[in-house]
Formats: sequence, C-alpha cells, structure tokens
Amino acid sequence: MRVRSPVQCLFGAALLTVVTGLAVADPIPPGSRGENIEAIGYTDAAGASPFKMTLLQNGDQWLMYTSNFFHRGWAIFDVTDPTDPRMLKFIDGPENTSSWQIDIANGLMITSFDALSRGWGGDPDRPHAPEAVLIWSLEDPLNPRQIGSFTTGGGTHRNVYPGGRYMHLASGLPGYRGDVYQIVDISDPRNPVEAGRFATEGMLESEPGPYDGGRLHGPAQIRGDRAFLPFGGAGFIIADISNPANIREISRLDFGPLFGPTYLSVHTTMPYLERDLAIVNSEAIAEQCGEALNFAGLVDISDLEAPRLIANFPLPQPPAGEPLDYFCSRGGRFGPHNQNELQHNPLIEQQGDLVYLTWFNGGLRIYDISTPRNPQEVAWFLPPDPRERRGPLPRTALVTQSEDIIVDTRGNIFMSHKNQGIWVLRHTGAD
Repeated sequence: MRVRSPVQCLFGAALLTVVTGLAVADPIPPGSRGENIEAIGYTDAAGASPFKMTLLQNGDQWLMYTSNFFHRGWAIFDVTDPTDPRMLKFIDGPENTSSWQIDIANGLMITSFDALSRGWGGDPDRPHAPEAVLIWSLEDPLNPRQIGSFTTGGGTHRNVYPGGRYMHLASGLPGYRGDVYQIVDISDPRNPVEAGRFATEGMLESEPGPYDGGRLHGPAQIRGDRAFLPFGGAGFIIADISNPANIREISRLDFGPLFGPTYLSVHTTMPYLERDLAIVNSEAIAEQCGEALNFAGLVDISDLEAPRLIANFPLPQPPAGEPLDYFCSRGGRFGPHNQNELQHNPLIEQQGDLVYLTWFNGGLRIYDISTPRNPQEVAWFLPPDPRERRGPLPRTALVTQSEDIIVDTRGNIFMSHKNQGIWVLRHTGAD
C-alpha cells in the first residue's frame, strides 16, 4: 500500500523555525532531593515543553532533538556541555495536533502526528493535521528538511527507526481497535510503503469474539529478526519478523488486567539479551493511584517460547519525613513510565546491569539487576515541583511528573518533565 499525504506539501512549506540565543546557562532549580545522583545542568526550555528526546553528533557538537507536550513541534538543543544545555531552534508544528514522538538513525529523523485529545488541550471540533509520520533529512542537522510522509488514518504513537530499510510504527488504522504493529519500508524515504502489520485477537473490528485489550504502545524493540513488543492488554509479545509480510508470534506473557490500566498493562519491553532478560513495565495513567497496581520487573527470556516473570522492582519509597502514602496522595500520576530505550542510537548507553526508569511524581529510579531475582534500587532523584503550568496536566496538583529518560555514552542522564524543562544528572555511585 503506497500512501502519500497532503501533509508533505501543506505542512512542509509552512514550517517556522525560531532561533534562540541564551546568554547564560539556566540555573539549576533549588529543592531537589535524591541519593547517589547529582544534578549538573538544567534547561528551562522556555517556549517549549520537551517530552521524547534523542541525540545526534555533528562533528564535536552533541545535539539533542525533542518532541513537545504542550507546544506543538520540535526543538533542537546543544548539549555538548551537559552543564549548559541550550536551545538552538524550535520548529513549529500544527495546532490541535500532538507531535510527541521522535527518533533518529542513518541521517533521517521520523516524527509523528496524532489528533490531540481534549484531555491534553485538544478540541475535537477544530481541524488537525493528517495523522502521519513525517520523514526528515538531517543532511544539515540544524535545519531538518521534510522529505516524505506516511499516513495511517488514525495516528501513531511511540515509533522506532533503528536504521536500515524499515521503520516500526505503533499505528492507529481504520477498522482496528487499539494501535497495530506496522512495519513500513522507507528504502525510498520519499515513497514509504507498508511491508506488514500485526494485531492480536479482537483488534480487527470485523472479527468475532472479545477484544483482548491489545494495543502496541511501542517502541518495538528490534533485535535481528526478533521484535519485542509491549502490547498493552495483550501482554509482552515476542515476534519473528524475518518476513515482514508474515509477522509470526513466538510467545506471549499476559500481565493484564492484574496490573495498571488494561490497555497499558505492558507499556515498555527492553530486551537485555546478554543476560537473557527483558525489563518490562506498565504505565500509570490515573492520578493519585486510582487504578490497579502498576509494576516494573524482570522477565526471563532464555527460552523465547516461554518467557516468565522472575522479579519485581522495589516500589519507590517516599523521602524522609514524608507520609508513607506520599506519592499516591500528593497529586498527579505515580508509577513507572519510560526506560533508557533508544538502544540503536550509538550515543545512548547500552543496556547493562543498571536500569533507569521514570516514575512520574516519584522522579527517577535506578535499579541494579546484576542479581536478577533480587533487583535493588541504588539511586533516586526527585526534582522540585514546577512553578508554572505549561499545559492542563496533571489535574489534581501541579507536581513533578518525570517523563522520558535517555543516558548518553558520556554518562549524562537527561530527564524531561511535564511543566518543566530538561534536567541533566549524573549517577555518582554508592556513598
């Protein structure tokens, strides 16, 4: 199926870039708490609300590209000096449209469009950009140039482009419930072509029988001809993608409806093949813990046909002096969210025995999984609460909501937040 979108000509010609020059480094906000982590830098990212992050090296310059929560579009930062991250450019996106997802490989950047829901500040009665993946050339890293697009008819969520021929999408498609796993051939990035798709039982609306809550959150983690898929209510799925036109399920480990919201009971799956493990977690959605227990743990994948949960990570504990129900009662979401996932990027620290995981109002948690059946929390960082609203969430209280996390090969930890900028941290090890 060859699809070209009007977004390529209508939106691409209307891009507005804004260059900012910051004279001095943004001060690190006071009031953070933590253990075995220090804050070394911060950018307020004024005029933006960074969410997903990725890195590119341009000569000696380290560039960070971000999507944004409440400000449509994408930002470029210079993080060569991690103590002084600076926004270089903001690229405006269309109104009433989310542009949350971003990835980079092989000199290409892929970004996504989706209709913005009312809960995130959208208006269903107003127009939005066509649901699409935009493909950009980074031949000039400071001036991305859109060269292609691919429409799905229902938006995409956390996509991945590990380089090479295929991008891997979490796609909303007409006629399906939930997001489908879709592989798209971009060997000619100006003319993307669907190569295959995979859905679980009941996702196709025309199928009889119950819907199992399947929804690929993404990103699909690709290791050779295997895909490790966080499929929401359908569980953790391992698939054979050697033939994209015939994606074959190898195994499935079901976590719902026991954990978290059913449609996100499996939010992230990170294979650690050197140890025959996968790090798996749900995503907290309801504020003030108003849902089933969310989890993060380790799955033994030594037998790809029979994965099994072998350990849960310790639940974050409140800072000294706070009540035991501190994280659930103080407002916002509390529970796991994102890991250090962009393993295909050569600038990202490869998965080892340390797991970096954001917990919304629980900040950042670092776990040591060198003893897989007894993982230990070895460091944590809790930013101060934001001082201004950049968007409508969280609803219950303006508290910190730690979102995405990437760790570079220099040891710098970059963490984004709703209603704040980007923190730059360093793990200092045990006291």
